Amino acid sequence: MAELARLKNFGGVVRAGESYQGKQGPDYIPGVSAETVGSQALWLGSVTLPPGGGRTKAHIHENHESAFYMISGENVEVYTGEELEHRDVAHAGDYFYFPAGVPHVAVNRGERPAVFVGARTDPNEQESVVMRPELDEKVP
Repeated sequence: MAELARLKNFGGVVRAGESYQGKQGPDYIPGVSAETVGSQALWLGSVTLPPGGGRTKAHIHENHESAFYMISGENVEVYTGEELEHRDVAHAGDYFYFPAGVPHVAVNRGERPAVFVGARTDPNEQESVVMRPELDEKVP
């Protein structure tokens, strides 16, 4: 508790939090969040998609923007749009951006885990996740 108070008031080095599985599927490791440092408007952490078809479930972040930087992996397909009609392929070194309220899915078709550093304007990260199961079948 003293560490949280120090970080909230003065900042400093933050150790990675405990890994958890998000509603949308992949494993998340928080760094900066409401829980770890008392952040008011930011979540920063890492996300891993397993190889061979590991994917997120179709979802939106209702009121928050998201951005990711792909550290490692290959052939991650990113689907966006109201009907997930837009498809891009990402590789290590690429960035992703998802505006608030835009449905999206990521699929790792590569042979290695895809690892990302991500930031969201939601310090609780999972708070504004809204699942869109009716869109899941649109992504092969």
